[in-house]
Amino acid sequence: MSGFIFTGMIKVLGYILLFYILYKIIFDFILPVSRATSQVKDKIREMQQAQEQQARQQQQQASAPQEQTKQSSATKDSDYIEFEELK
Repeated sequence: MSGFIFTGMIKVLGYILLFYILYKIIFDFILPVSRATSQVKDKIREMQQAQEQQARQQQQQASAPQEQTKQSSATKDSDYIEFEELK
């Protein structure tokens, strides 16, 4: 009878050890890795949005001087007075 109790205790201790190992794997490895992965994805998404916004600003800045030069060249042509050199 004592052999039956001893094997039962070994099974219980084995299950406790198995659950402890699973607990440690899940909470010390899997959850931190998944959290870090989601944080990295969020940072990458933020960086991509910042790059897109910066590209839009550069495009707007590049198009703004072109419009100004078109306007200024039109005013220069109309304000130009020909000069003839006298001898």
